[in-house]
Amino acid sequence: MLRRLRIVLLALAGVGLIAGAAHAAALADSLKQGTPDLKSVGPLAFAPEGILLVADPQGAAIFAIDTGDRTAGATGPIKMPGIDEKIASLLGTETKQLLINDLAVNPVSGNAYLSVSRGKGPDAIPVILKVERQGTITELPLKDVRFAKATLPNAPAAGAKDRRGGSLRQESITSLAYVDGRVIVAGLSNEEFASKLRSIPFPFKKADKGTSVEIFHGAHGRFETNAPVRTFVPYEINGQAHLLAAYTCTPLVKFPVSELKPGAKVKGTTVAELGNMNKPLDMIVYQQGGKNYLLLANNSRGVMKISTENIDRDEGITNPIKGGATSGQPYETIQDLKGVQQLAKLDKSHAVVLVRSESGLNLDTIDLP
Repeated sequence: MLRRLRIVLLALAGVGLIAGAAHAAALADSLKQGTPDLKSVGPLAFAPEGILLVADPQGAAIFAIDTGDRTAGATGPIKMPGIDEKIASLLGTETKQLLINDLAVNPVSGNAYLSVSRGKGPDAIPVILKVERQGTITELPLKDVRFAKATLPNAPAAGAKDRRGGSLRQESITSLAYVDGRVIVAGLSNEEFASKLRSIPFPFKKADKGTSVEIFHGAHGRFETNAPVRTFVPYEINGQAHLLAAYTCTPLVKFPVSELKPGAKVKGTTVAELGNMNKPLDMIVYQQGGKNYLLLANNSRGVMKISTENIDRDEGITNPIKGGATSGQPYETIQDLKGVQQLAKLDKSHAVVLVRSESGLNLDTIDLP
């Protein structure tokens, strides 16, 4: 009897391995050879098997690009002081002509990837760079590569502006992540309820018009439907997939992924107000001492370590939080981390950060606080 049980378990394990390999093969096989028509590069994320997800806000599209980067490389930290100067030298330009838009780490290889705009405005040239742990930096080829594309059907018009003159098209994609076979995309649409979360099956199928999302913004004392998510992370709450999303000025909101259905309108639960006059830049989730935390980089309020304790509660913030006060999830500001513009999780104990200092722009590895 025991021998039969072992045989059954081994057979089931074999089926699981075959299914996993088949799924990975299906993802890779869904990509076709060609040259992606990227008009810009913005937020980055990774799907399985080293497939890089690249947001193209100007083109209102998401690209999945096979990096071929599927082998674990050197171990240890990623460090590159003066990375802006090294990039400028590599691309034959000046640092003032560069904008680093996002940072992501390939969980398979441990290599870091950067989305870079060479030049300014709509004529900037999109570039993707790979930074390896041994300190080399190379440009990812974007010609004759395996890729797929999903175009957003209801993005803001190319020339649309907000009330301050900023480009609404640039806000068509503000953050993205791969979650259980789907690519979740945050940004704005051209609709009255402009703020959207889209859940696009991967391998890509036709992108729908997304889910309209509404939040209560405590610092503003009102419900909002036109403010875009600035950055988000997938997070499991009581066994259910959620998104924890940060907005400008700075509400933190949770959304159940199961509610992100085409054409639906969803009201998020505001679980924290983290202070006004502030723009969140990047966020990761990690575990320390058996507890989960968020690490949130901001443009004016430093890097926050936010507790997720009791984040499963049903009630949220529904009253005004005035005068720059904070409320909800407790947090601490990490005083040693200043000038952080982007961050990405490297492993369970470390993160890669892009830091602006007096000496310039540096890529560095930090211990998770």
